Amino acid sequence: MWARTQLKISWRDLLTGGLACILPTDRTRLVEQVEGYFAGDFSVLAAYSVRSGFDLLLQALDLNEGDEVLFSALNIRGMVTIARRAGLMPVPVDLDIAHMAPSIENLRAAITPKSKVLVVAHLFGTRLDMQPLVDFAHQHDLLLVEDCAQAFNGRAYSGHPASDLVLFSFGPLKTATALGGALIVVKDPDLSSRMRTIQSAYPVQKNLNQLKRILQFSALKIITSRWVMGLIFQFFNRRDQDYEDAISDNVRNVAPLGKTKQRRYQPSAGMLALMYRRLSGFVEGSLESRAAIGRRLRDLLGGSIVLPAQGTSYHDYWVFPVLVDDPNIFIKRLRENGFDGANLPRSQAVPAPDYAEHLTPNVAAQMLADMVVVPCYPGMPEKEIQRQADLLRQIAAEVGTSRTKNYANMV
Repeated sequence: MWARTQLKISWRDLLTGGLACILPTDRTRLVEQVEGYFAGDFSVLAAYSVRSGFDLLLQALDLNEGDEVLFSALNIRGMVTIARRAGLMPVPVDLDIAHMAPSIENLRAAITPKSKVLVVAHLFGTRLDMQPLVDFAHQHDLLLVEDCAQAFNGRAYSGHPASDLVLFSFGPLKTATALGGALIVVKDPDLSSRMRTIQSAYPVQKNLNQLKRILQFSALKIITSRWVMGLIFQFFNRRDQDYEDAISDNVRNVAPLGKTKQRRYQPSAGMLALMYRRLSGFVEGSLESRAAIGRRLRDLLGGSIVLPAQGTSYHDYWVFPVLVDDPNIFIKRLRENGFDGANLPRSQAVPAPDYAEHLTPNVAAQMLADMVVVPCYPGMPEKEIQRQADLLRQIAAEVGTSRTKNYANMV
């Protein structure tokens, strides 16, 4: 069974990260090294997670209860929850399928005098054209947050120069993962100082907890290897059970961030040491091999299935999503043939406020309902990429594509 995505970390990284949790380490020095990764006329803050950094931002801003945070309409539940718990109102801005970007037309429909923050996410390994969004934010005095959790590409991109805040994640499934941690690029020195002061009052994550995380993800790396994954599928399938729930719950439980107190930590020396190792060892341009395999699968599908985000100029295929008429059938057939197709259980179409139902993100909601993420990454042989493409085309021909083909009118 080919897992839908890889745990993008080597055994040597895991071993080194584990040792850093045990051996004496200068945490202050590690903070300086990690925060010095991006160079520019801005401040960089090492945080426990992207959600921790976003929480710091909302605490540091002088916002009133009921002020609005505009979100790209497809986002993880945690980011939206943080805004709500801060007394703010999340407002969705529906997406353009071709670019997975909030359109300027939809932004104009969403903006009100209470709108204070705009959060724009680069999704699936794409990089959006930020300039129109920057211009809109500046015209309407919005603080612009650029969410690059899925778009890390080394020093090649540290965010648009005019974005107010840029979030980079090194969480468990991210490129250059350190199994946690984030870099927050902050352009305003006063805002950065306030965020840093708030974070300094947080407890430091215990090295023992980071070591536990490393051990658990080492086990997950074994579980998601091709042969073990296949055995797990057979075990659950014979019992008419879905292995998805068991594995996904275990992944989420390793590093829970749902509660406020679970986010409000400073990264430990062990986490910082692993972050520094992953950052300093990242090879610029190394994502091209992943992008090439994504383009290969795209070309083999040949328009038989709708693929989001194909209008972007940059796409390194962090994951490979397809939009299909009956996702359950696709997932079942893919798994029966050795491909771990799955939906995105942690993502959501951000609901519109009760007072603005006209902003309901119908495109994002339908897209999320139709989405299946399929395996596509270095290490998969050409014959397996071709076999998966043939299977996807075959299922699409049997199920039909009449509904999802309507996305063509949205591109």
